Amino acid sequence: MKYEISPHFLQHSEAVKQLVSNFKHGGSLLGEAARNTIKIFTLHGHKINIKSFRIPGIHNKIIYRYFRKSKARRSFEYANRLLQNGIGTPQPIAFFENYSWLGLEDSYYVSEQLQADLMYRELTTNPDYPDREQILRQYARFAFLLHEKGIEFIDNTSGNTLICKTGESRYEFFLVDLNRMNFHNKIGYSKRIENLSKLTTQEDILQIMSDEYALLYKVPAPEFHARLREEAHRFQDNFNRRRRIKKKIRFWKK
Repeated sequence: MKYEISPHFLQHSEAVKQLVSNFKHGGSLLGEAARNTIKIFTLHGHKINIKSFRIPGIHNKIIYRYFRKSKARRSFEYANRLLQNGIGTPQPIAFFENYSWLGLEDSYYVSEQLQADLMYRELTTNPDYPDREQILRQYARFAFLLHEKGIEFIDNTSGNTLICKTGESRYEFFLVDLNRMNFHNKIGYSKRIENLSKLTTQEDILQIMSDEYALLYKVPAPEFHARLREEAHRFQDNFNRRRRIKKKIRFWKK
């Protein structure tokens, strides 16, 4: 087994290793296991999150051994890089990789279990969520900071940002599902629009975020809003098309 444990948790190394070894039989399942499985464990009185990534096929077993870092390792390294840049994410604890003669067998990412007040998604499903507009405006500032630092969070969808209330109308944002990220010297206009477009197609949300982001980016808000709306609908159309194709493929495989 190959692994790395954060310096902040070295004193708990043996306990962390034991929890990962007992992943299949211990812990409490978080959500429904689909491609990956997430479980909650207790480490010396604190809740931690262990994510087991789907066992790769033969091709990817080889890829992840010789040519590309595992998703668990990338999650761990990207989390540390985010924190170094002042961007919120649950505290990374460790990653683990198991290899066979062929390649990667399984991998695990361990982090703190953050007690968030909500996900960004709740702002899209509940138009009456308390302080909704203020949260959206603060999120737009957070996204602007992320882009200014050259950070492209590829899976920037509504379920991958956790939100914690820290005071009266004050919120902090934490990114999860980190294994796909790019780090640039600079992120241009189109890439910023593309990155924000994955969150929602809801008109009122796009308008609020556009107003706040455009103010910081020093571009006309109507122009920014028009481009974001167009890209958001394009992204959603492409997503729906891919989902229909996958359903047809699964049907014909039966």
